[in-house]
Amino acid sequence: MIALEEIRAGLRGGEFCDEYLPVVSLDDGRCTGAEALVRWRRPCGVVPALDFIPTAENTPPSGLITYWVFDTVALEMLEWLRAHPEADLALNVPPEIIGRGGIAHVAHKSGLIGLASQIVLEMTERGLPDTLALETINRAKAHGIRVALDDVTLQSAANLAILARANFDIVNLDRSLAAQITPQGPPPEWQGDLALLTRSTRLVVIAEGIETAHPLSQMRAAGVQAAQGYYFSPPLPARDFMAYHRDRQAGLGSAP
Repeated sequence: MIALEEIRAGLRGGEFCDEYLPVVSLDDGRCTGAEALVRWRRPCGVVPALDFIPTAENTPPSGLITYWVFDTVALEMLEWLRAHPEADLALNVPPEIIGRGGIAHVAHKSGLIGLASQIVLEMTERGLPDTLALETINRAKAHGIRVALDDVTLQSAANLAILARANFDIVNLDRSLAAQITPQGPPPEWQGDLALLTRSTRLVVIAEGIETAHPLSQMRAAGVQAAQGYYFSPPLPARDFMAYHRDRQAGLGSAP
């Protein structure tokens, strides 16, 4: 099991890096931006995020990782974002950090606040946000920042509670939903709820974990606007993501 001191040592030793998972429009196949993902490359190999992020949650290293990601994104992507005002970049923010002032500080220090309209803050339902966090989320629009609820399963009361209380702009569907859509099986029960969500709200819905054409077609039929997953691209280093975005914008990757 990963220890907190190992995470701290990894940050001090420069073992962490960012990769960027493209987001693709299901309307025309354009790459509309990316999600920044933190990776930990140790001498023994790459540590999956699920092996260390849960350990860090609700601890000081959670903030250290988040602030490191903001600073690194600024170094790698700030000028590119300025040159591509149509592109968005999503950053994961633990619920326990929102509302404590650190995100605002690092956003100003890194310069990302100057691109607020292109930034999306993603948070999961883990650790239902408290009053401070909800106030911060609901004030984000005043700065042009959008907020996404990540890992939505459409089967969780917590998901629905957060959506009802906070002013979210985007819903990211958990990758487990795409895995439930198979050519052999009947449509999952939640597909009707998804279609209702996309057609009756202002929310942008992004499907995660798209790996084959079948779930992609079903998500599109339900009105989902965008998607991520290996069907389009794996997470990429910054330069490779920029090339991917350029190709998509040039029409080399038409809508699947």
